[in-house]
Amino acid sequence: MTDETVDRANRFRAEAASRGLPAEEVEEWIRVARPAVYLAEGGEGPLVARIGGDPLLPQGAPKPSDPFVASVDLAALPAGATGLPLPTDGHLLFFSGTDVHISGHVSDAVLYVPAGTPTVPSSLGHSWREPYRTREFRTVWHQPSAHMPESFALDRWGDFPEDEQFELADELADAWADVGGYRPPWALQIGGHPVSPQNDPVHYARDPEESGHCEQDGTAHGEGDDWALLATWRCGDDVTELDSGVAHWVIRRRDVAARRFDRVHRCVEMA
Repeated sequence: MTDETVDRANRFRAEAASRGLPAEEVEEWIRVARPAVYLAEGGEGPLVARIGGDPLLPQGAPKPSDPFVASVDLAALPAGATGLPLPTDGHLLFFSGTDVHISGHVSDAVLYVPAGTPTVPSSLGHSWREPYRTREFRTVWHQPSAHMPESFALDRWGDFPEDEQFELADELADAWADVGGYRPPWALQIGGHPVSPQNDPVHYARDPEESGHCEQDGTAHGEGDDWALLATWRCGDDVTELDSGVAHWVIRRRDVAARRFDRVHRCVEMA
């Protein structure tokens, strides 16, 4: 942990104690927080990601079936800041349309382009949508990312938490936010826990036997831990057909380590 992360955890402990929240659940909230990187437009640093326009695809690569969303320079991400076993260089390309759907497997929704691979600008030519507006992201934050309260309750207490447990999760989230645990004004998130207007895409990606099973102490079996958020794009005004639209890409950690980005699941939703 960084000094800043330790300081945030200690301030959260103090705030939660002042509210009379149980120490065991406070420690669990801290334990399951995950590091994340948040990217935003503007800034004077190096180019970390580009949204929209035409992608740079490897020569001869098949054209993905959905519009290009973003290209992330993995070498420009702070080391270890996503909590994922990502490559240390090269680019990760994300693709998505705007049809609302629950998480499902999309084999060409993410493409890893290793460093040094010859690439060419490629117009994907989707007749039903112009390319997304081009933007450059040079502003980077990295900090712990907390569960959404409902997701924390489901992971902690199984498929059917009691009302009091949902309320406790909400109180933990409020205490976390009050000590600076809120997310910065981001447009693209890499790693961490998802924030969603409707459904947790990580929960939906899990097989039924992976979710909702808890140990006797209330800790979820494996935490459904192999599934993780790879990225979330907050579409904003770039996608007028979605009200507060977001696109999520989720994947098993072992598939990230194996560079099997063809196994990603994608979810598009709106408020």
